[in-house]
Amino acid sequence: MAAETRPKRPFRWHIGIFLAPAVLVYTAIMILPLAGTLQLSLFRNIEQHQVFVGLQNFRTLFGDPNWSVNFWNALRNNVWFFIIHMLVQNPIGVLLAALLSSPRLRFSAFYRTAIFVPTILSFVIVGFAWKLILSPLWGVAPHMLDLVGLKSLFTPWLGKEEYALTALSLISVWQFVGIPMMLIYAALLSIPDEVLEAAECDGITGMSQFWKIKLPLILPSIGIISILTFVGNFNAFDLIYTAQGALAGPNYSTDILGTFLYRAFFGFQLQVGDPNMGAAIATMMFLIILGGVCVYLFLVQTRLRRYQF
Repeated sequence: MAAETRPKRPFRWHIGIFLAPAVLVYTAIMILPLAGTLQLSLFRNIEQHQVFVGLQNFRTLFGDPNWSVNFWNALRNNVWFFIIHMLVQNPIGVLLAALLSSPRLRFSAFYRTAIFVPTILSFVIVGFAWKLILSPLWGVAPHMLDLVGLKSLFTPWLGKEEYALTALSLISVWQFVGIPMMLIYAALLSIPDEVLEAAECDGITGMSQFWKIKLPLILPSIGIISILTFVGNFNAFDLIYTAQGALAGPNYSTDILGTFLYRAFFGFQLQVGDPNMGAAIATMMFLIILGGVCVYLFLVQTRLRRYQF
């Protein structure tokens, strides 16, 4: 009888009302374009008509030398672009965060601001400025190296195939190292004081405290930064396009999936755009990113949860 007389729980309509704007905007600018891209990749323009061809565009992308050579070259370059960010940007971000979180460091707020400022700059500004800096004709880099007696080490890094992609990757690291620094800095500040005080009572201080106590506790944050780096690098386009153009020179040595997609979809110079093949490339980019995120969520994140409070 008590169960029958219990008042019925009202439906919370306000939750749907508050979520509706965000859901509609996300659907309009993310879900629908993604669905349209996946659909477009399954069609071909034959005699001015879109004809369903299934996976034929992907067979062309992987099997036709006119497409596969450029695709695998762009994918290799993108992997190298990501590796440099993982091995240079994120460790430097962790190191800077550890240094700036020290209570004995003076002017830490100024240092944090100075390091983070490049992240808010436009890609156009960054790409153009660094092209001027590294120019062998009017750049300041050779003159600065000459001041310290190292001018012999200068070479036109953006003009040589073996150095161009690495140079652009390091420029990207310079621009975005402030993001992992701030995220790790926030994670370090969130560590309870009781944990650090207990470590000090056990004689664990200084760098030993960072390696044995702080670093294991911020591993979840480092994992999040790693997956954000992965997603951001495999979506990269702006810096390469600004510094090296759509052809990603010299000789496609800086070509990544983003610039390859741009040329395939919109065309460039004498190359005619093919929206269907461009959609196939975009779909492959989506699947690569989705695969990396799934690996992180199901294999890495589950192991890092043990370090969370």
